[in-house]
Amino acid sequence: MAEAILDFSKELDVALLDQVVMTLFTGSGSEQQLAQQILTQFQDHEEAWTRVDGILEKSSVPQTKFIALQILEKFVQTRWNTLQSDSRNAIRYFIVNVIVKQSSDDANLVKERTYINKLNMVLVQILKQEWPHNWPSFIPEIIASSKSNLALCENNMAILKLLSEEIFDFSAEQMTQLKAATLKTQMKSEFAEIYNLCREVLDKAVKPSLIKATLETLLRFVNWVPVGYIFETDLIETLRNKFFEQPPYRNVTLKCFTEISGLEIGEPYYEKMVALFTSVMNATNTMIPPSTNIADVYENSNDDDQEFVQNLALFLTGYLSQHLKIVERFPNTHELLINAHFYLIKISRVEDREIFKICLEYWAKLVQGLFEEAARAGQGSGQLLDLNNMGGFNGASRKNLYIAVLSNLRVVMIECMVKPEEVLVVENDEGEIVREFVKESDTIVLYKSMKEALVYLTNLDVNDTEEIMTTKLARQMDGSEWSWNNLNKLCWAIGSISGAMNEETEKRFLVTVIKELLSLCEMKRGKDNKAVVASNIMYCVGQYPRFLKAHWKFLKTVVNKLFEFMHESHEGVQDMACDTFIKIAQQCKRHFVVQQQGEVKPFVEEILENVNRITSDLAPQQIHTFYEALGYMVAAQTSGPAQERLMVKFMELPNSAWENMMNQAKENTECLHNATEIKVLSNVLKTNVAACTSVGSAFILQLSKIYMDLLALYRIVGGLVSQSVASQGVIATKTPKVRGWRTIKKEILKLIDTYVECTTDIDTVNNNMVEPFLEAVLTDYNSNVDTARDAEVLNVIATIVNKLHGLMTPRVNVIFDATFEPTLKMITTDFAEYPEHRTGFYSMLRAINRHCFPALLELAPAQFKLFIDSIVWGFKHTMRDIADIGLEICGELIDNISRTDDAVAGAFYQSYYLSILQDIFFVLTDRDHKSGFKGQTEVLARLFQLVSNNMIRVPLYTASQVSDPTTSNADFLRDYVSTLLQNAFPHLQPGQVKVFVHAMFEFNNNAPKFKLEVRDFLIQLKEFAGENAELYLEEKESELEAQRKAEMAKALSIPGMVKPSELPVMDEDEAL
Repeated sequence: MAEAILDFSKELDVALLDQVVMTLFTGSGSEQQLAQQILTQFQDHEEAWTRVDGILEKSSVPQTKFIALQILEKFVQTRWNTLQSDSRNAIRYFIVNVIVKQSSDDANLVKERTYINKLNMVLVQILKQEWPHNWPSFIPEIIASSKSNLALCENNMAILKLLSEEIFDFSAEQMTQLKAATLKTQMKSEFAEIYNLCREVLDKAVKPSLIKATLETLLRFVNWVPVGYIFETDLIETLRNKFFEQPPYRNVTLKCFTEISGLEIGEPYYEKMVALFTSVMNATNTMIPPSTNIADVYENSNDDDQEFVQNLALFLTGYLSQHLKIVERFPNTHELLINAHFYLIKISRVEDREIFKICLEYWAKLVQGLFEEAARAGQGSGQLLDLNNMGGFNGASRKNLYIAVLSNLRVVMIECMVKPEEVLVVENDEGEIVREFVKESDTIVLYKSMKEALVYLTNLDVNDTEEIMTTKLARQMDGSEWSWNNLNKLCWAIGSISGAMNEETEKRFLVTVIKELLSLCEMKRGKDNKAVVASNIMYCVGQYPRFLKAHWKFLKTVVNKLFEFMHESHEGVQDMACDTFIKIAQQCKRHFVVQQQGEVKPFVEEILENVNRITSDLAPQQIHTFYEALGYMVAAQTSGPAQERLMVKFMELPNSAWENMMNQAKENTECLHNATEIKVLSNVLKTNVAACTSVGSAFILQLSKIYMDLLALYRIVGGLVSQSVASQGVIATKTPKVRGWRTIKKEILKLIDTYVECTTDIDTVNNNMVEPFLEAVLTDYNSNVDTARDAEVLNVIATIVNKLHGLMTPRVNVIFDATFEPTLKMITTDFAEYPEHRTGFYSMLRAINRHCFPALLELAPAQFKLFIDSIVWGFKHTMRDIADIGLEICGELIDNISRTDDAVAGAFYQSYYLSILQDIFFVLTDRDHKSGFKGQTEVLARLFQLVSNNMIRVPLYTASQVSDPTTSNADFLRDYVSTLLQNAFPHLQPGQVKVFVHAMFEFNNNAPKFKLEVRDFLIQLKEFAGENAELYLEEKESELEAQRKAEMAKALSIPGMVKPSELPVMDEDEAL
């Protein structure tokens, strides 16, 4: 029954359609699904737009009308130009009449607001197609109708606002550059009439909703109208005196002032701009007296008042960012200027992160500017002068004007400091102190900005910063300001200014801070309190390596304190102790390996003797961090024999466990079936990986001892995995035992990968490591079932190729035979399964193409074709990282081919050029691949470049494809691409295709212009029958022609630049 609405040969039963729509919105189960299906088919039908008028006139259900308007909107955007002009006019008149009818009555305007808004949007879409060429009288018409009826006037304001937004704010993605420019010019040229209408409303109207609509519309106009309309009229005074202090209008008026303050202006308007500032500030002082505690009031305010505080922040930061130095020129405004900054200080304390970010952006700009100016004047961190005279600068630095503001700002920054990412101990919603597992990226970014501001503030007056921090710390000690939150913020702030003080000041300050914190740790009772203080001690010391390096005793005390914290069972404290230890190890590594004064041996040896005791309470993952930290110390020992001794001691524990296991496994592999032994083995391997990460190239001392055992273990465990899969089927890969074995294999691969990545000893890798490695892993990889193949094999091969470059060329064939087809089979069934194998596979191909290109030319033709297919498959992925690597390999391959000898290059171009071009066009015009636009256009430009620069010496066509055998590649490609695009997109005009292809040849050496041309073309693809395309063809062609002439003229002015055959014919030649 409901399917009857899909029969477009009969008149539509609107009541039945309403019923289907109501079922969709209020029904359930299969009925609702059926309704959804029918409506989707109805909306997608190419004749659906013909039903819109009937639905809007007869339907009684708002949702149905909305669906009808959606159909029409889509039609206008994509197929409008397929209609004859009288049909276009009929739709236009119909929509205008419906809007007039609906919006001529106040009550209806409120009641049907959503419906009318959608009608307005459809009208604006029609305007974007028809105005100004086919509807030149639109602006006079809308202004005349506005004067006839107040309700209509209010809706017309909404239409003008929408039109402004579509043209000036959202045109980039929706219109070609030329169309957007045409509409902007038209709107500006007719603005006088619109302005007069707005002024008439603001001067005479009393109806609040109309005034508000007009102010909202004006707000959208401010950033593009000629500035004379704002500064050479009494508009600012009218807004300030009539609307700013009226609660219903103050928010939108303040937004208008913010937009005005964002305008670029010249000297003639400076006074007007300063007058705007003083009048807004005077009114603000009346509305919010300066003594108000804005943060408290904000908490208990309604939405409108909270929005006002946010808008005030936006106005002050926007205005001062742009015009601060102009206001400073007028001495009589200095008091208001400081007053404005104090409002911002108060607003910065509001408990709302978005408002804080608005303020912070301005503060960062202010303090950076003041610091750079002071640094230039050579008084970077000198004592600031006291400013007694507010009336001008008297040669003193600008920063003197802001002394009080900056001091208050320091307090705000310290009290509002957010958590740095190193801090792992946090308070949860229930008020418990716990380990943080998910890092908030927003907080990390905010911390970075706050740290920068606080560092500038410290540089501007180090004594003030130190005094504020020391006072606050004393209040933690005496309990007057003690709380977890206050202590955290203070310590985070202290940590953030590391390096901003000179060494002497830093020493004095830090000794105080750390002593106080250590005694606070002793003083506080309760695990949670101790955990908070401990985390702050660790964070602070981790931030000041310069101080630790200069004070050995302190460094040793701190490290021993960290070892104490490693036994602390409170969650997060051990993690943080290990993280701080590794940070100190990285920064102060030399100090651990030399024998310090008063010590009997280097501290590292003491630590190595006690590794067992120190790490006894740590989890495996923390032990790995601990070993990585020690590795930095081992790497810092530059004397060979001493380093070797350290290395032996360093790896003693893991090695004894390893040897023990290896001896058992050699006698009987049964031990590899024991879950505990598997766990121990994988932890020993992970410890090796952690150590290798930090020791670097010197890790060969350890790796050479275990390398052959590693590969033997890899083979044995690989065999066990294969046997399990053979006997139990693929499900075996999900069992704990097989997963444990696979972890062992992965860690072995990771260890080899880590060493090759960081080594500088290329000969050892090439001579001693590569062959045994390939023997051990390639057969295993090739013969395993898909789910048991280790993606890490591909990563290690990529790393080895990237390290050894051309030395790997002879081995590429073996690698390809073992890995290429099996991996390709795994990843070509879809675009999603085995993501790690995809990444590894394409990283490997990129490395081989980059460094072992000659090996690719040695591949059999069928294998080479597979290689090309896999690259194309790569850039057809919707997974962005894979698609980007695919495009990168494709571009690099084309570059490599263009540098090889002509016979090889010619064969490649004849076989693959056109198919690659076609595939690039496929992804370029497919919406799912939008994210790859940059890479796609780069490859496309390169392909066109090869032809337009005549770098392809062989014909790209076969004899059957052309009538004239002497056709050039450029002419053939023009026709080929034109036909390709015309067939793929029959709705395009031939002229559009011609201009696009022309641009591809013309601009392939100019990347930004090339991208813009492609972007314009993609916008045109969305519209059938072109979007007034013929209006722009002439301009487009003449632009290309002018550019060609200019280039030719330039070339002609340089003797010998133009080939004789291309020189223009001279009159005297004609005479001959």
